[in-house]
Amino acid sequence: MFNVLVVEDDSKLRQLFCTVLSRNGYRALPAAEGEEALSVLDKEYVDLIICDIMMPQMDGFELTRTLRDNNNTLPILMVTARENFADKQQGFLVGIDDYMVKPINVNEMILRVGALLRRARIISERRIECGGTLLDYDSLTVFYPEGSLLLPQKEFYLLYKLISYPNKIFTKQQLMDEIWGMDSESDEHTVVVHINRLRERFKASQDFEIVTVRGLGYKAVRLG
Repeated sequence: MFNVLVVEDDSKLRQLFCTVLSRNGYRALPAAEGEEALSVLDKEYVDLIICDIMMPQMDGFELTRTLRDNNNTLPILMVTARENFADKQQGFLVGIDDYMVKPINVNEMILRVGALLRRARIISERRIECGGTLLDYDSLTVFYPEGSLLLPQKEFYLLYKLISYPNKIFTKQQLMDEIWGMDSESDEHTVVVHINRLRERFKASQDFEIVTVRGLGYKAVRLG
């Protein structure tokens, strides 16, 4: 079970977030402001923080800055009534991972919590499980029930990117810029070639497939 620290000075909102998190299988840990949150962190293992900005004693910006200055990489979802760009910018500059503006759709909040936890796990473990298939980033190897396959670097990075964000569509240019670099002299046809190679290698996979979204790009779809 994941532990989620809810830092919110509005008691009713704090209770609402904690209730919704509990109903969705998380263990919610409440705190009314930043100093109390740090106290909780000293005593409890926390997987993710949901944090307001405007709070007494220590606000959300200061809490985030304190954690990042101490090399704490916990995912932080900032929730606030402030919606201007300057506040969002300041939040990301001090180290938050995502941002929601009140009034909050709690169902969307749960989706964002899940996505942040999944991303944090991928980054920390550098592995992705997709059904019976496992991608190990450090060894550039794909493990599956029938065996394993060491992929060329670019092919592995391309597959890893797509499977990290199932059902998310990436354009050829996005994939080109991220995996080959913006200064690469290769063109988008390189992406097509690598996609085709991956499809051929994993055409028998029962765990995922790479789908072309006509006119847009590619996405990985988990099967089963």
